[in-house]
Amino acid sequence: MTLRLILTRHAKSSWDDPLMTDHDRPLNKRGRASASALGRFLAAKVYIPDEVVISSSERTRETWELMSREAGFTAEPDFASSLYLAEPDVMLNILKGCSGKTVMLVAHNPGVSYMAQAIVDTPPAMHISDRYPTGATSVVDFDVESWDEITWRSGKLVDFVVPRDLIAAEEQATAKATAA
Repeated sequence: MTLRLILTRHAKSSWDDPLMTDHDRPLNKRGRASASALGRFLAAKVYIPDEVVISSSERTRETWELMSREAGFTAEPDFASSLYLAEPDVMLNILKGCSGKTVMLVAHNPGVSYMAQAIVDTPPAMHISDRYPTGATSVVDFDVESWDEITWRSGKLVDFVVPRDLIAAEEQATAKATAA
């Protein structure tokens, strides 16, 4: 059996209000566009989570809501305060407690970046190996029966995307369609 992880860093957040706590910061305009683009990408690729665990922060919640709306996801998310600024070991332990066949985690850096690097057998040379930009999403498959069997370096990277590349491709497609 194959289990799949969709690991997403929240989209770009706003720093407009210096008095707002980090936990309460919403997405900015670019972040909202990025989250929607991620939703379209995930739907087009049929990367559909049946279990979703999200940090309790406002920006991760908003990222999920926009992705979910755009993709038509029906899974009810579990908002986990333990994912807020979590270290990779915490994220792995949360994942080991999951039961879905395709699990989506939406969390924060630096934990997401370190998790993405450490969970795959061979990290790619792309953004995963240096930094994990806002909205970056990895899709990783595991050849196991249960999430509690996964270990570091046990996953196979299936896909990796950053929203700015998705948005650029969408803009190019629109420009070509308009020119035709």
